Amino acid sequence: MTTPLPSPSPTASLAALQAYVQAMPMARTLGLRFVHAEAGRVEVEIPVTEAFSFRPGQLQATAVFAVADFAAVAAAGTVLPPGWTNATVDATLKLVAPARGACLRARGRVVDAGRLLTVCAADVVAVDGNGQETLCATLLATARNIEPAPQR
Repeated sequence: MTTPLPSPSPTASLAALQAYVQAMPMARTLGLRFVHAEAGRVEVEIPVTEAFSFRPGQLQATAVFAVADFAAVAAAGTVLPPGWTNATVDATLKLVAPARGACLRARGRVVDAGRLLTVCAADVVAVDGNGQETLCATLLATARNIEPAPQR
């Protein structure tokens, strides 16, 4: 049985989440940007760049995993109370098509939220120059919810 978390304040929580993620060096290095965020759902993008490619125009799996992980775990973060954080404890990525195009767009969502753990998922699509999307990966993850330390 899972113990539910207290309800977050939506607007403040989403702004804090975006600031928290954007403060991570890896997010900035990837060029990660938030496209959409609401309680239980997040959409982020990264550009397809040569620096993360294993052949011209096609991203290496590590970058695909990273954008999927950011989307899924950020989605899990949208349902946390203010001050709480989370971290990935487990994730599985399935690659289903080449990650090539202008950018990758990852749509994260909460599958089941509990007090200690949140199961989350993300679908990653490769977006070409015309805006056409092709599913290239899907991820299932577990995030550990971390309560803030008591003030002394």
